[in-house]
Formats: sequence, C-alpha cells, structure tokens
Amino acid sequence: MSASLSLQDQLDQMTRPGDLFEVVDAEEKKIRCVACGHRCLLKEGRRGICKVRYNDGGTLRVPHHYVGALQIDPIEKKPFFHVQPGATILSFGMLGCDFHCHYCQNWEISQTLRDEAAGRDYIPMTADDLMALGKRHHIRAIASTYNEPLITTEWAVEVFKQARQNGMRTFYISNGNGTPEVIDYLKPWLDGYKIDLKTMQDAHYRKYLGGVLQHVLDTIKLVYEAGIWLEVLTLIVPGLNDSNEELWDAARYIRSVSPEIPWHVTAFHPDYKMTDRERTPSDTLMRAAEIGTEAGLKYVYAGNIPGRTAEWEDTRCPQCQKTLIRRRGFTVIENRLSQTGGACPDCGTRIPGIWT
Repeated sequence: MSASLSLQDQLDQMTRPGDLFEVVDAEEKKIRCVACGHRCLLKEGRRGICKVRYNDGGTLRVPHHYVGALQIDPIEKKPFFHVQPGATILSFGMLGCDFHCHYCQNWEISQTLRDEAAGRDYIPMTADDLMALGKRHHIRAIASTYNEPLITTEWAVEVFKQARQNGMRTFYISNGNGTPEVIDYLKPWLDGYKIDLKTMQDAHYRKYLGGVLQHVLDTIKLVYEAGIWLEVLTLIVPGLNDSNEELWDAARYIRSVSPEIPWHVTAFHPDYKMTDRERTPSDTLMRAAEIGTEAGLKYVYAGNIPGRTAEWEDTRCPQCQKTLIRRRGFTVIENRLSQTGGACPDCGTRIPGIWT
C-alpha cells in the first residue's frame, strides 16, 4: 500500500459492494444507506455520516477485510452478565462511527476519520484469520465492538457466518442507532446485542452524541422482538443524565419492553472532549440501580468500579432473592447457575440468558 495514500484512501481500497441500501434514483445513481438510523441519502461519490460507507457509481461500498482493534476479553467486560459467565470473547472492531460522542472512550478508533488527533491505523485481516485466532485461543464467542458495528454490518455477518460454523456465539456492542432493515439482516447470525441507552433526552443525543433518541428506543424494541438476547447499558455522566427523573425514564422504558432485560449502570470517567466533569460516584450508581429495581426491572447491575457497589455486581434470583452469580469486576467468583442450565437451584425459577 502506498505511503502517499491517505488513511481514507487506504480504507476505500478495503471495501466491497454492500447489501444494506436501496436505490432512490437509478438514472442519477442516487442511493440510501439503511445500515443505521441516519439513513444517509448518497449521491454518486458521497459518503455517509460514518465516513466509511460511500456511493461509488450507484453501488454502496462498505468496509471489508480489516480490523482497527482486536482483543481477547472476559465476556463480562462487554458487558454481558447473562451470557456464558466467565467465558472469553474475541473482540474486533473496524474504524469510524455514525456518532461523535463527546465522551467516547474509544475515540481514537471511532473518530479516526473525523479527528486528526485520533490517528488509529488498521490491520488487514480476513474472516479466516479471525477464526484461526479464535481456535488458537479456544474462544467460545466473538463480538463486533470498539467502533459502531452497525456501519460495518456486512463484514460482521461474513465473520459471524464462519463463527457459527466453528461453534462460536456472536455478539454486537452498539450505540443502538439501528433500522428494521439492519436488524432483519443481522437476526439469523447474531446471538446477543448490547445497546447503549446514553440518555433519555433527545436534545442531549443531538448535541453531545450526534444521534436521535427515538432511533435507539426503537432499536431496543426491535432487537428484543427479533428474539436476539439483549442487555442495555447506561453510562451515568454527572450533570448530564444522572437525575432521578431521567433514570426513572430510562428504567421505565426498558421495563415497558421487558422486565427481564438486564440494565447495566456504569461509571463515567473524563475522556475525549468531556474532561470537565468528575468521575461518577459509586453512590450514584447504586441510586440508579435501586431506581431500576423499583421500576420493575428484575436484573440491574452497577458496574465497572469493582467492589464499590455492594451486591449490585451480582445476579440474584428475582423470586427467592438468593445470589446466583457473584462477581467482582469482570471476574466470576461463584456461579450457581452453571449446573442447572439457567434455573435457580433454590426455587427453580428460570433466569433468562444464554447459559450454555
């Protein structure tokens, strides 16, 4: 690859024709991308908001055959607390994002094509390469994460098809800015989906994140109705989304879809363009967890500050209140569900999730 090519030009060479689009005007070669909620209308030669999907002569070109980040993690780090506790997961991402979150913790990956300070490069890699890596490390699951996976969905599905053939579970870690079309496309190949519900204020979505609240709310419902295992996370940012009113709104919305959806409330730390706020206190996380429980959610977790949120890292039976899985951070200390296939060993209540 020529050193004189810009990163954008290099990434354009790492593309293939995409599937998630519709033709708006064949004569003028105008198309609409439907991979995310922005539904970008693309004239010939134009790029989507994500910067990585573009119209090339009436054909949508999409990212292919590379990664921008690659890591082996505990599955609890994603976080998934109702999926194969203690399993390791191969996490891969690409570059670019359809959001521009002011406090993005992966901004060097997601904002590479928007922010000159990011400067993250890419690694050429095929689905076969990822499978070989997974087999070498005895991986049981694989996730598209780090940047926004919706904008690279065709590549993820190519990987996931092979992952399924190799006995691996498949997961998305996403901002939830989806569409019915992309969820239908993913449904046959996706086991689990973690969605960030970042705020219940549409004005904050538009100002700080570059999105629309309703798109995320709709995607939560779409994923649940598609039968894909779903967990929802809210990063609690002091002064932005930590009021009791907003936490109640979030919890009630999740409860309206299903009381069995796990809700993770996690701590903010200053990052990227939002360094003027303090870290989230543990008391705030526990208050949010209590609100979630009072709102009727059966599984609420306060995470990412190990040992400082009392029992809110653990999974408890909603019927008899016995502790089923004890955790500290990303470590599973005890798993009483492991021998029961997902039923409480004390009262027999079925706990929803992917346990085997």
